[in-house]
Amino acid sequence: MNLKSDLSAGSPAAAGAPASRKLNAKQRKAIVAGTIGNTVEWVDWALYSIFAKIIADEFFPKGNGAVALLSTLAVFAVGFVMRPVGAAVLGAYADRHGRKKGMTLTVALMAGAGFAIAITPSYEQIGLLSPLLLLVARLVQSFSAGGEFGSSSAFLVESAARGRRAFAGSWQQVSVAGGVLIASLLGTLTTSTLSDEALHSWGWRVAFVLGGLLGLVGLWLRVSVEDTESFTESQDSGRTRTNPVKAMFVEHPAATLRVVGITVAGTLTYYIWVNYLPTYANLTTGIPLKTALLSQTLCLVVFVIALPFAGLLSDRVGRKPTMAAFAGGFVVLAWPLLHLLGDSFWSLFPVQLVGMLLILGYSSNCAVIMAEQFPAEVRATGIALPYALAVAVFGGTAPYVTTWMHESGHSGLLWIYVSVASLISLVVYLTMPETKDKDFK
Repeated sequence: MNLKSDLSAGSPAAAGAPASRKLNAKQRKAIVAGTIGNTVEWVDWALYSIFAKIIADEFFPKGNGAVALLSTLAVFAVGFVMRPVGAAVLGAYADRHGRKKGMTLTVALMAGAGFAIAITPSYEQIGLLSPLLLLVARLVQSFSAGGEFGSSSAFLVESAARGRRAFAGSWQQVSVAGGVLIASLLGTLTTSTLSDEALHSWGWRVAFVLGGLLGLVGLWLRVSVEDTESFTESQDSGRTRTNPVKAMFVEHPAATLRVVGITVAGTLTYYIWVNYLPTYANLTTGIPLKTALLSQTLCLVVFVIALPFAGLLSDRVGRKPTMAAFAGGFVVLAWPLLHLLGDSFWSLFPVQLVGMLLILGYSSNCAVIMAEQFPAEVRATGIALPYALAVAVFGGTAPYVTTWMHESGHSGLLWIYVSVASLISLVVYLTMPETKDKDFK
């Protein structure tokens, strides 16, 4: 995979011109900075899911592990309430003031909240204040995550010509999965090398500190890049809106609803398969967490490597067929995959791998297809806000609902939950217009 040759140097505004196959130094720096910056931001976000059971023991009263875990996941879910708020505020900020300023602000917020989680005392030390501080930190992270997707997606897609937009946009999800991969590696290393006592007392906190330090690296990278031509041309031509949120709803209602439908299956399956499956498998089958995390890490390596190739496939055959393959695959395979989960590495690994390979159809397309729905003056908001609303309802609640199903004896129905969400998005994919060759300004 050659980032130089596969991304175009052509101006996004000149969509009708022949697409160049070269990136100039400025554009290469922008793509790399956008990808790496987004990667390190998502390390902090993913660490919470990976260490959910340990966080439950540290921040909530001891005595009932299931209740503590559900409380931890409730904080995870409640945090998603802030994602639409962050999407509206930070998406509009990026549309008015630039993608660079929007991305710089989001990474600073994420890193700061990660440090806060790392140093917050346990429930035994400060009582109820401990889970309250945890909740505040997660709300800040959720606010940041709400704006991050719109800003970084617009930034990356606007850096490519029409023939390579999905490839460029796929690096947004490469960076998200890369952040989860780094977090998974940190989880694997800490759970494999530390005793349970050390892991609970300080090991998990070290992982959050490292995640915060990586966030500072992302901040430095984002400060060093320039904004996209699409934004600057929109600003120079006077198309910038004072209220991008209102303009999105009033002028682009169909596109806004379409982004919600596009996201339903993607966010649900992503949060179950990519983020939470190790914890769920540990809870339901008894597989050791370190074994489950090893499986997740190996699958993420494959997923990250395959994402740009899936983006290239979308640029060649279109958004609709690649996304329909993802959703249709889960409609058919959700039941057999979830029923194959067992307490060994080789019963978990194939389930994770097949699920992540299906998710490629969504993750390689989500940034580009959402960006292609809106003009530059409302693009960051148009991507961020409807996406965040769908993620809050379907993604943020997925770990909680999944755990609740297990605790209430309904684990066997999880496949219906996944299949129905996938069917909803499949209908959207099959009926939406193809945007692969759409002019992009």
